[in-house]
Amino acid sequence: MRHDQILFDLDGTLSDPVLGIGRSINFALERHGFPSLADEQVSRYIGPPLDEGFRAITGRDDAPLIHALVAAYRERYGDIGYAENVLYPGVPEALQALADAGLALGLVTSKRRDFAEKILALFGLDSFFRFVDGGEIGVQKWQQIAALRERGAVGLDAVMVGDRAVDLVAAHRNGLTGAGVLWGHGSREELLAEAPRYLFEAPIQWTHWCVSPAE
Repeated sequence: MRHDQILFDLDGTLSDPVLGIGRSINFALERHGFPSLADEQVSRYIGPPLDEGFRAITGRDDAPLIHALVAAYRERYGDIGYAENVLYPGVPEALQALADAGLALGLVTSKRRDFAEKILALFGLDSFFRFVDGGEIGVQKWQQIAALRERGAVGLDAVMVGDRAVDLVAAHRNGLTGAGVLWGHGSREELLAEAPRYLFEAPIQWTHWCVSPAE
């Protein structure tokens, strides 16, 4: 099937942010008297909204505390954490092929828009995307896509590509096609539970969208 519009997640899909996110989470936790996460615990909190992550980590549902933790995280992340990031091999080449084929690319991420734009610029990927949509506290990714649909920025022929179940849920709740990637922070089992139409093992596989059904 040919898709004319591709929506991409950022963390765990285009780049691996585990170092910067882990250090920024621990910066916030330590500031507010909580123990740090071990390195192997960080991955599970990459993808879903940040406030949900802090609720799960601390076991607290205290709105002022959660907002303070998010603010401390963003303080460090905006200064240095966003740059503690590694681009997955093959991503620039795959995005270039999609752009050359005339597909409309958008970025839909749970992280704040300005952080996402800084990361895209860091890797020289910003020119590939027609828009960048970032998340806010209390807003789910499916709601982000719903708002884009209401504005006419996203059509029903679009596909959402991501590494976590939250990306596939967001696609399916809006009537879009869901696609999972296996190099990010979600497991194969997590992705398969949400019935993606596509499951990719390498970015180069995205380029099959450059081939129309007639071909």
